[in-house]
Amino acid sequence: MTLVDEPLWYKDAVVYQAHVRAFLDTTGDGVGDFPGLMRKLDYVKSLGVTAIWILPFYPSPLKDDGYDISNYQNVHPAYGTLREFRAFLDAAHARGLRVITELVINHTSDQHPWFDAARRAKPGSNKRDFYVWSDTDTRYPDVRIIFSDTEHSNWSWDPIAGQYYWHRFFHHQPDLNFDNPQVRKVVARVMRFWLDMGVDGMRLDAVPYLIERDGTQCANLPETHAVLRELRAELDAKYKNRMFLAEANLWPSDVIQYFGNGENECHMAFHFPLMPRLFMALRQGDRHPISEILSQTPEIPSTCQWAIFLRNHDELTLEMVTDEERDYMHQAYAHDPQMRINGGIRRRLAPMMENNRQRIELMNALLLSLPGTPVLYYGDEIGMGDNVYLGDRNGVRTPMQWTPDRNGGFSMADPARLYAPVIMDPVYGYQAVNVEAQERLPFSLLNWMRRMIALRQQHRVFGRGGIDILRPENRPIFSFVRTLDGEAPVLVVANLASTVQPVTLDLSNYTGRTPVEMTGGTTLPPITTAPYFLTLAPYGFYWLRLETGAR
Repeated sequence: MTLVDEPLWYKDAVVYQAHVRAFLDTTGDGVGDFPGLMRKLDYVKSLGVTAIWILPFYPSPLKDDGYDISNYQNVHPAYGTLREFRAFLDAAHARGLRVITELVINHTSDQHPWFDAARRAKPGSNKRDFYVWSDTDTRYPDVRIIFSDTEHSNWSWDPIAGQYYWHRFFHHQPDLNFDNPQVRKVVARVMRFWLDMGVDGMRLDAVPYLIERDGTQCANLPETHAVLRELRAELDAKYKNRMFLAEANLWPSDVIQYFGNGENECHMAFHFPLMPRLFMALRQGDRHPISEILSQTPEIPSTCQWAIFLRNHDELTLEMVTDEERDYMHQAYAHDPQMRINGGIRRRLAPMMENNRQRIELMNALLLSLPGTPVLYYGDEIGMGDNVYLGDRNGVRTPMQWTPDRNGGFSMADPARLYAPVIMDPVYGYQAVNVEAQERLPFSLLNWMRRMIALRQQHRVFGRGGIDILRPENRPIFSFVRTLDGEAPVLVVANLASTVQPVTLDLSNYTGRTPVEMTGGTTLPPITTAPYFLTLAPYGFYWLRLETGAR
């Protein structure tokens, strides 16, 4: 199979997010590698996804799981070699899978040769100005500290340089200075290095923070967008069917700036505020948090797309909620302080759902039917658990659970040698939750996910269609219609409550159409001008295709 020549492939995609070191270890050193990931590409393909996003795999001290890069143009030795990365890329493309990698351009590791040269160069020199320096740690006082649990300032003293250096994240991740043309030049070179190899998309890490200015919060500045336009122009001039995905944890009205005019900045951007509101609405049994944020989401250019997700490798961020809502989320989903970090929640999907299969299915059904490209986190398709007692966000980055055998089939290494312990508790442990067991059961979560993804992939309306939110009187019911010219509309009805709920919908705009339940093909009574009545089981949902003509 070869990749389809489709410039807007990302609009129809379902993305699978994986970490090389967490997937499969083929060398017995306790760390996953590219040969292991390549060996499991048939599994990834079998899910029905169309793209795989891999977390940073570059040489790094691994103080921040690889986001502290010490060499942008190579592979961490524990993960393999450049040749093995190329082999993985070719194998993915042969299966019709696009590959998305990370372009971490806001900062480097403090062990990067660029930083070593900068700290030893003269103040004001081009090498020193690769990073952001100051004689005082009082500049930019209005800028918040992102990792508030561990960092007390955005400035750190460097005794070799005799100055403070700026970092928006950990102190071992100094920020690059994008006011320096040489920095922009080398970043473009790094981008070209991986695109020349055949990478299909790049997630741009922490893009709002590229530029600093006095008297501002050093975020979302006009100069930042100028940098993105430079990179996009370079991308479009030399490459075809490639994509930028912006990581910008902002309100939708602010994120749309990163789309530019639809042709000159990022193709995609994460819709961060939607994610916590899905969890909030489910726990409250009230659609309001979801419908409200969707109503605040502006139209985006036709060539652009939201990326939506339930969980990922980071904490469930609660930056885009009120203090009262944050307290509620902590009480509902993170009663143990060990479950919290940086104001967010470091847990996987299944434990947050208390392993309730109906809730897990409902959340995934919403993810797969709301506007945007869904991103699935590795292991969530089988209901993997977490280990909140591991440091940082590592509790949701444990080895993939393939079999009930040694180390969950992830590695033949001594268990003590694994980069992180496998989950071993009685509920989520690898002997209870693994791919091999779920492959055998037709109605396992894994096979249910495959069926739902396959169903979504049959209907372009999910990736490209508009949305009309319905507002029935019964607030536990969240319902909307997805529409796209040339396709039958799809009605989605979801019950956010733990009890049976009735609903009466105004479907008069679709009078004469017949709802057909999409997972089983059951035909429901045709729609008339009268209110349409349905009953939903606890946490139940319907995907209904509104066909023309009588049954």
